[in-house]
Amino acid sequence: MKRTSKRLSAIAPSATLAVDSKAKAMKAAGENVIGFGAGEPDFATPQHIVDAAIAACSDPKNHKYSPAGGLPELKQAIADKTQRDSGFVCEPSQVLVTCGGKHAVYTAFAALCDPGDEVICPAPYWTTYPEAITLAGGVPVVIDTDAESGFQVTVEQLEAAKTDKTKVLLFVSPDNPSGAVYPPAAVKAIGEWAVANGIWVITDEIYEHLTYGNHEFSSMPVLVPDLADQCLIVNGVAKTYAMTGWRVGWMIGPADVIKAASNFQSHATSNVSNVAQRAAIAAVSGPLDAVVEMREAFARRASIMHEMLNAIDGVSCPEPQGAFYAYPDLTGLLGRDINGKVANSTIELADIVLEEAKVAFVPGEAFGLPGYGRFSFALGDDDLVEGITRFAALVS
Repeated sequence: MKRTSKRLSAIAPSATLAVDSKAKAMKAAGENVIGFGAGEPDFATPQHIVDAAIAACSDPKNHKYSPAGGLPELKQAIADKTQRDSGFVCEPSQVLVTCGGKHAVYTAFAALCDPGDEVICPAPYWTTYPEAITLAGGVPVVIDTDAESGFQVTVEQLEAAKTDKTKVLLFVSPDNPSGAVYPPAAVKAIGEWAVANGIWVITDEIYEHLTYGNHEFSSMPVLVPDLADQCLIVNGVAKTYAMTGWRVGWMIGPADVIKAASNFQSHATSNVSNVAQRAAIAAVSGPLDAVVEMREAFARRASIMHEMLNAIDGVSCPEPQGAFYAYPDLTGLLGRDINGKVANSTIELADIVLEEAKVAFVPGEAFGLPGYGRFSFALGDDDLVEGITRFAALVS
């Protein structure tokens, strides 16, 4: 007899966290490892946010339970911030505060999916999406994209994937892991397709502030207002404000769905940490100066990484448009002798590179698209250059 349920036994561990954990373990053992695995800004949380948390610790009202769906002040601040940043107008009753963006993703699928409902999930996808869909009872329907298409799914592909069981489309722009940013016309066309077919959209907007060059973020329910009643927006403070460890995310949607999701959360977690929520209020209500500085640094690093990766024989890397990831095609390195070892997959390649060059990246298999690799440029410039130099020296 199995000791754990079929549902939990079927969950694969997060590949990105696994790579990051292995790299950190090697570092702890004294090895000089450079990690391109974690999707985590290398900047400290801005000081005014930290100060708000320090003050919150000393206020007795934050020592007690608070509403399971989020502090009213934070829900209002999120509604205000959303209108300011994307143009989407909502009421506090349409906001649910969650234990990080990952929790918002799971709760969104749990709110919409009945057993057997299909969720269209373009690949490459963040490793958590299929697991969250499956845990909620849904069935991931994966659509492949590639570098030639800019890692962007088309309406024609969506139409071909649609069945009478299709309930939800997952849409992510800027995208993790590919760094792709859909142009407004494409976002609008996809939103109009969803409305015409009565399909819900869960749109992950957590990288909304991280776009580069001429690429700009577009919020689907803003471009397609008729979508608002069948759309859930998930977001959080982790990436924009360098607050990955604070664990505050949110979900925005129709009031009836948010109420049901709040009821669910009241039994699953109760309230998010009050201190973290107070910090989040300072984050979403405060200036974006630190965000601008981080974006400028990421843009510079994106350019450096793009140039260095493309200089490696056998590697082809599209220019990152958003988020903080490069997603190069590494198939030209497969089958090649690398220090007496040969990789026949990007999983094997990633392991060889970590062992031989002490450089960690996440193989494309983790994102449903083998042959590629995700390299985060959310690390210092010197480490970035050193890491790619080591990688190049090993495989050349």
